[in-house]
Amino acid sequence: MSLKDRISEDIKVAMKAKDKVWLETVRSIKKLILEKEVSLRPQGQETLTETQELELLAQLAKQRRDSMEQYRNAGREDLAEQEAKELAILENYLPAPLSDQEIEAILDEIITQTGASSMKDMGKVMEPAMDKLKGRAEGRKIQAMVKAKLSG
Repeated sequence: MSLKDRISEDIKVAMKAKDKVWLETVRSIKKLILEKEVSLRPQGQETLTETQELELLAQLAKQRRDSMEQYRNAGREDLAEQEAKELAILENYLPAPLSDQEIEAILDEIITQTGASSMKDMGKVMEPAMDKLKGRAEGRKIQAMVKAKLSG
């Protein structure tokens, strides 16, 4: 089942459950999926690929995390809590995040494949790492781990 179909089903369930936060969150996801599909039609693509869906969800999750941090810094715990609820719903659609050990194993494999040995080779490692870990690890975390591996 595609993400779009799953979201459509979840909208129905949320409406029946009268869960306003869940309903608003899944509706916003569907809206963004539809907007993205419309923007890709001139290029001949009718639906999003699984990778594009993951990118979209990861972007939404990152926005929620950033908003939570800003609201907490501004002392708006009520708004931060709302973002946390929406993030929890979004995370149901994302693949399970990888542990640090799993990320390190993937990075070690990429470093070996690319022959990277110093900080000059960071770009060679980051591009395949971001592709492989998209939606399963935060970019900042990946970047920090790559820096540590290449500088040490």
